[in-house]
Amino acid sequence: MADPANSGVPGGPSKHAETSFAKEISSVSVSVLLSLLDDPRLNDEHLCILLGRKDLPESFLEVFARRRELFHSYPVIRVLAFHPNAPRKIALRLLRELHLMDVMKLSQAAGVAPELQRNAEEHLIARLPHVALGQKIALARQATARVLAALILEGNAQVVEPAVENPRLTEAQMLKLLTREKLPLAVVPALCRSRRWTSVPNVALALLRYSHTPPDAAVKLLPHVSTADLRALAQTKTLSPTMRQQIQRELAHRSSL
Repeated sequence: MADPANSGVPGGPSKHAETSFAKEISSVSVSVLLSLLDDPRLNDEHLCILLGRKDLPESFLEVFARRRELFHSYPVIRVLAFHPNAPRKIALRLLRELHLMDVMKLSQAAGVAPELQRNAEEHLIARLPHVALGQKIALARQATARVLAALILEGNAQVVEPAVENPRLTEAQMLKLLTREKLPLAVVPALCRSRRWTSVPNVALALLRYSHTPPDAAVKLLPHVSTADLRALAQTKTLSPTMRQQIQRELAHRSSL
């Protein structure tokens, strides 16, 4: 009579046995899991189920991480890196092994320690010079504010456009960018085309103060800036005579209403 445990694929465990073992991994107490790490039935799918358990303590994950023979596949590395209880040193080490878009997801993942999120952002930024254009465009649509700022500073118009419109890009990051003495050529035009940013008073004012903002674009920003700020701006010594005249016209228009 055939062994029920091996009645599925010849030479291997049955589907029922696989399912039973998977259920065992997902339900047994943590104290039992260490002994299961030496079970010959353990495969990558089982390891992902095991590491998907949120109740795994840091001490278990430290032991697991020392068993490098268990890291048979990228999914195993990924699920360990994303575990909320992954020890700091292990999580930081695994950053170097994650695919670019997974590092981006880790920088935003719920339950991940803020320090690890920040390290993931820094890791992304450090990798940007070696990233293909297509991936940069994908990052520009999905990344966090700090990564978006780094992408914008690279100045590629195809990347700047989606990065500027990404809702994760904060006003604070935008104002920080506009304090720079000189931005890449693609940045200011993209901002001046953006309905989102030109309607934000502080950003509109920062664009007016920025010496490289095109005059025709600057004029369109005036209605979004307060009267008090326009009056103060008109007194700026570095302001061009043409821009000063435009501000005075805008102020005169407002006073006539």
